[in-house]
Amino acid sequence: MKSYIFDLDGTLLDSMGVWSNIDIEFLKKRGLAVPDDYFDKISAMGFSQVAAYTIERFGLPDTVEDLLREWSDMAAHAYGHRVQMKPHAKEYLLTLKERGAMLAIATSAIPELCDLALRSHGIYDWFNAICNSNEVGCGKSRPDVFLLTAQKLGVDPRDCIVFEDILDAVKSAKSVGMTVCGVYDKASESDWDAIRGMADYAIVDFRDAPVL
Repeated sequence: MKSYIFDLDGTLLDSMGVWSNIDIEFLKKRGLAVPDDYFDKISAMGFSQVAAYTIERFGLPDTVEDLLREWSDMAAHAYGHRVQMKPHAKEYLLTLKERGAMLAIATSAIPELCDLALRSHGIYDWFNAICNSNEVGCGKSRPDVFLLTAQKLGVDPRDCIVFEDILDAVKSAKSVGMTVCGVYDKASESDWDAIRGMADYAIVDFRDAPVL
């Protein structure tokens, strides 16, 4: 049986709209508009990388720590109370657990927000490992966080199936021999055809997710 590795934002959680709103509000407070290419540029970055990129791009006087703290405060309430799971995702996870599969999270989300969301939906204890891209110092355009997750699970990367909504992450997981299931999210809709073409599986609803 495969081990199952899930991205969080845009994959298990219907949360990408939350981050778009946070980015819009954050820049609006500083009299700035969100450039058309901003979301595409940051989509595969780790959280600290996004902060550093934002500071450099807009010439902000803030430190990375300042941005992380402000974004965290804005997001904490949403993740603890408003963010919902993708349709049928919880039922799918339960099916896998009942079959004895190992489950893991590989995310670029702030660890505290990840914990908040998983606990609010009562699924935190369902996962055998939770890994963050900050642990490896790079975003998901490189496969490091996926390899770390497989290592923590004690399995060969080729025995893992990764669920992702971002094209760069699909590419990097495939590059180390992992099976990949692309998950549709409106935030990455422009890449959906490319994701479907590269991934081994592609789903819009977790009712159609594979059990391997």
